[in-house]
Amino acid sequence: MSAPRPGAGQPETDAIALAERVLDLVRARAASAEAEVNVRTGTLALTRFANGAIHQNVAEELREIGVRVALDGHVAAARLDGPAGDDELRDLVAGVFEAAAVSPVDADWPGLASPTPSPDVDHWDDATGAATPDERATLVAAFVGAADELVTAGAVSTSAIHAAFANTAGQAVTGRGTSADIDGIGRTGTSDGVARQSSVRVGDIDAAAAGRRAAQKARDGAEPGDLEPGRYEVVLEPSCVADIVDFVLVHGFGGRAVNEGRSFVRPGEAQLDRSITLRQDVADARLAGLAFDAEGTPRGAIDLVRAGVTGSVLHDRRTARTAGAESTGNAALGPNPYGGVPASLILESGSADPSDMIASVERGLLVTDFWYTRVLDPKTLVITGLTRNGVWLIEDGKVVRPVRNLRFTQGYAQALGPGNVKAIGNDPTLFSHGPDDQLLVPSLHLASWAFTGGAKG
Repeated sequence: MSAPRPGAGQPETDAIALAERVLDLVRARAASAEAEVNVRTGTLALTRFANGAIHQNVAEELREIGVRVALDGHVAAARLDGPAGDDELRDLVAGVFEAAAVSPVDADWPGLASPTPSPDVDHWDDATGAATPDERATLVAAFVGAADELVTAGAVSTSAIHAAFANTAGQAVTGRGTSADIDGIGRTGTSDGVARQSSVRVGDIDAAAAGRRAAQKARDGAEPGDLEPGRYEVVLEPSCVADIVDFVLVHGFGGRAVNEGRSFVRPGEAQLDRSITLRQDVADARLAGLAFDAEGTPRGAIDLVRAGVTGSVLHDRRTARTAGAESTGNAALGPNPYGGVPASLILESGSADPSDMIASVERGLLVTDFWYTRVLDPKTLVITGLTRNGVWLIEDGKVVRPVRNLRFTQGYAQALGPGNVKAIGNDPTLFSHGPDDQLLVPSLHLASWAFTGGAKG
């Protein structure tokens, strides 16, 4: 939205007023300066549990103000966390001008976003915004009770964020969002099982179902055995797919990597399987996320991949200027080496039930999680990492036994390449990495995955 919505609530009005106060201080100091201000206010709350009991409950009142100034080509940025009285704001502006005075001229400064309305979306839930420690504790109790006396650990979190952006070119936008998450494990003496849920609405979190799933996964994974390394057909649960998509987005579709030739992405080519469609859509009701980025650029709906053909690239204003393109609304707060970071991304689901995907595997592996994943070759997106929280051998369409964790070394883009995606699940699952980074992905059945050793080597 281009201005605070009538009746939207005092926090958004306060946030945009605070941004305008900072701009007034900038103008008073140098009328010719270009400046942009981001304000984030709200609450972040977390309830942790272990051994079946809550051991930590924390809540943080968020107040962040970021300002970036360009004066005669000299650009600098600064941030204030905490109280925002007149003295603190004057010190913030004075500091950013002092930094700009000693900064070299930025020949690639792209200028400011012009006044443009952002999509009218509102990923907000009052109950989540007002969630109490007792309500989070109730979710913990439901998870622990459903885990049926297994050892449990995890966390329940809720957040409510109000955001505002304003710049000296006249762009002014506000937004807000809530999110709720549960992430917990059930544990036997030889295995862990995990369950995760995320939503804009805390009322969507079914903690008892999560506890039952974590416990069942732990029991199914008990007493794992060894398996020889090699290439295996795989059914990857959504957590693994989220890891793949994260790397593909940041290292493949990040504008700076594409501009510098460090990405596998070649827009307009059929580089991935034709079943793959990956898009950004902040208006999708299943996701949270703001309708504008850290430079005030609106986030429209864009296709990064459509039916396997790579398309748009994630740009901020700087990488868009270099590429001769338009920003896609993917600038990040603070320093950003990627030049366009993902937000509100969806890997389109398919029609396959995960149980049917397993039934179609002659010999392969069912994998719950990837972790400790690291880039070996950014150009080809070869990644190494480990499995976690459950791996099972599939033979003749049936899960036959649990397997010890394995190391893999695999090209992520190659794994999604033409002919390599055998099926896409009908189980879209939301993963949240913050109010501006949401990812909705299903399970995948892939033709081949390279497992290179055990977890210890």
